[in-house]
Amino acid sequence: MGALHSYAATVRWTGAGQTGTTTYTAYSRDHEIDLAGRPTLPGSADPAFRGDPGRYSPEELFVASLSQCHMLWFLHLASAAGIVVREYSDEVTGTMRVESAGAGQFTDVTLHPHVVVDDGPEVTDEAVAEVHRRAHDHCFLARSVNFPVLLEPVPLRTHAA
Repeated sequence: MGALHSYAATVRWTGAGQTGTTTYTAYSRDHEIDLAGRPTLPGSADPAFRGDPGRYSPEELFVASLSQCHMLWFLHLASAAGIVVREYSDEVTGTMRVESAGAGQFTDVTLHPHVVVDDGPEVTDEAVAEVHRRAHDHCFLARSVNFPVLLEPVPLRTHAA
């Protein structure tokens, strides 16, 4: 068995107001997410579910976490392959379906990574695509979900070293 890693956070609802959950519309979905030694992250529901659009929703954070995971593996594997990455961004998208009874699930997340790398003999579109494939295969989060995490990289750009 491999190494085990544990993670902890405190999620605290702050939206009770004067009436708590006396009705569906009586309370705020606002909450705070605390991770030891870091700034508090303001959370809420998605605005479609009566949340505050100025706060982070679990759905947004979920989609972003899949992108972060891929990026971190890509950077690691690119450095091991001798590919120098200068810029990385991702316009990640996710689709969630809500059923008539109110339950729902994500149906897919699509990563659109855009990288700028130093030009060099080992830097080809295929070499960078292979690093993306390997990063996708290694991402802990993509390996843990029950829906497709799709990978559609933006064409490679090189940076003159």
